[in-house]
Amino acid sequence: MEQDELLQRITVDPAIFGGKPIVRGRRLAVEHVLGMLAAGDSFETILEGYPWLEPEDIRAADEALIFLGPLDDLGVARAVSHVSISLSARRTARTW
Repeated sequence: MEQDELLQRITVDPAIFGGKPIVRGRRLAVEHVLGMLAAGDSFETILEGYPWLEPEDIRAADEALIFLGPLDDLGVARAVSHVSISLSARRTARTW
């Protein structure tokens, strides 16, 4: 799946989480997905916790990080912002 297709999975709705980026219009913030990954949760663990979620949604959250900027811009605590999250073979790991 190309980057543009992945990013279409990330939406913003002012009525949900104050307009923070969310996954497919659902009440799951991109920052939460990234936080779970930063905490060491595997794709499988995340997918088990959110049965409607697809692996591409997790990849989309990673791509949104690249597109939207530093984690702090997404509202993630500074404690998480030092973690490199690289799920895409098209780019190298990025640290903040």
